[in-house]
Parts: sequence; C-alpha cells; structure tokens
Amino acid sequence: MSFSLTFKRLTLFNKIVKLNNSGFFRKYSSFTDSNFTGDLPTSSEKTKWTKHSVRLGAIARKRGMSALWDEWGVRHPVTILQLDKVQVVQIKKNSKYVKPPLVAVQIGCTEKKVKGFTRPLLGHFRKAGVSPKKKLLEFHVTPDAVLSVGTEIKAAHFVPGQYVDVTAPSIGKGFAGVMKRWNFRGLPASHGTSLTHRSAGSTGQNQDPGKVFKGKKMAVYVKGGVPGFDDQYVKIRDAIKKPGGKCFPSDCIPPPFPTIDPEIANNMPRELMAKTGGVDPFMSKEV
Repeated sequence: MSFSLTFKRLTLFNKIVKLNNSGFFRKYSSFTDSNFTGDLPTSSEKTKWTKHSVRLGAIARKRGMSALWDEWGVRHPVTILQLDKVQVVQIKKNSKYVKPPLVAVQIGCTEKKVKGFTRPLLGHFRKAGVSPKKKLLEFHVTPDAVLSVGTEIKAAHFVPGQYVDVTAPSIGKGFAGVMKRWNFRGLPASHGTSLTHRSAGSTGQNQDPGKVFKGKKMAVYVKGGVPGFDDQYVKIRDAIKKPGGKCFPSDCIPPPFPTIDPEIANNMPRELMAKTGGVDPFMSKEV
C-alpha cells in the first residue's frame, strides 16, 4: 500500500474482484516539458499491447461498501465504484509536467447542467464534442494507449482479478501527534515539563545548517483506510508497482487495449466474478 504524506490524497493498492457491466465494479477494501512530437493513433487504427504500454485510467464515484462470497464461501469486504459517463475530453501532445514519451489525456465523468459552467469551460467541452462533465482528471499514457476524444471508458476496461491503484481525498480523521503517528516516547512525564509531555521536542539544529531537513518526522493528519466518503470521486489506474502486465491475471494478458471494444462490452454478461482458486480453505488439513 502506498500513500501520500498529507490527508488530502490517499492511494490504495487494491484488487478487482467483480465487474458489473451496467457500470459498476467492485474491489477489495483491504517534471519536465514533454518533447513528444510523434503521430498519435487514430480511432480506426488498432494497436497491440506491450509490456511497456501504460493504459488510460478512469474516474469513478464511490457508492459505499458491501461484501461478496467467493466460490469457497469466504466473505470478502468490497467497495462499490460506479463509472458514470466517463469520456475522453482532450489529448495534450505537448503538455507540461509530462515525462517523454508519455502523452497527457484528460477525461471527465458525470454530466452536469450547463448553467453551472463558465463560458470558457463550455467552449472546452463544445470543442471536444462531449457533454459538460462534473469532474475532470488527467492521465499520462504511452502513445499507443491514447484514445480518441469522445471515447467512453466502461467498467470492462478493467478485468476481474487485476490489481489497481485507487486515489482520492480521504476523510479527515483529526490531528495526530508524533507519539501516535511515529511512536515517539514524548518528553519526561515528571519534573521540569509543563504542558508539553507529548510534544516532538527539538526539530532543528544549530546555526549550521540552520534549517529543518525534508522528511523530518512530525505530526501529520491521519489517513482513512478507504479513500473518500460515499459519493466521492476516485481515480483508478492499473497498479504502477506491478509493471509489465504483472497487475493482470495470467489468463487476461493481453488486457483490453487501448480499451474494451464497445461491441464486446455490449455482449458481455452483466456481472463477472474473479475466481479465488486454490483449495477449499474450510477443508481440514491432513497431518
């Protein structure tokens, strides 16, 4: 599990266990300027997935938590995420803060009334030919994974059993001091200490170097176990700590690339469940 150093944004390493083709899928609850000048693939061109390909992610709305039972009858806590009208809004060939040769792709989700937008933003959506979106996010992908503007991303973009990173602003849990956050022992609890028993103590040095070094352990805000509150927007992408296709099940390689074919998605069953595999955990072990 990886996460940031503030309470505002939290990334969890999760595994998708179920897909709902109606728009839901479930998961375990447990720089520099770009110099890319190449040609992007058109909507009619079909590209092949490679181990170096970085796919586009998605935006989802957290709907709450539930539970699922696998084929052995084991209960797994899950979080329900909804993909609500997720579409590609813009492709930025030479966007700032993008490492070459990656390309910045902006996507949006959840339609919103026109009266809630400024004129420049309405022009942005009108140019893309998509309805105004309530939430916009940017993903950095390889040129072979770029989707044309207006392409819709469905839940079947991900496969059951794959690992994903989910990022969202977490729920504030209040202030946590260094004793709770970093297990500091605190200051003496008896003589000579007044109202500072749980403080961090000195954090700096003398006149040389005259600063507090980056990464010094101090009090921070506590992060929630599951990012975001109900109806919060979360960012989903293939797990970056499992590159080269390691985040996908062996029977799902290559994955849907650059995304699932709409005709295939329409003919898929309403729900897909990832198999746990292995042996029955309730069966007595032989000595």
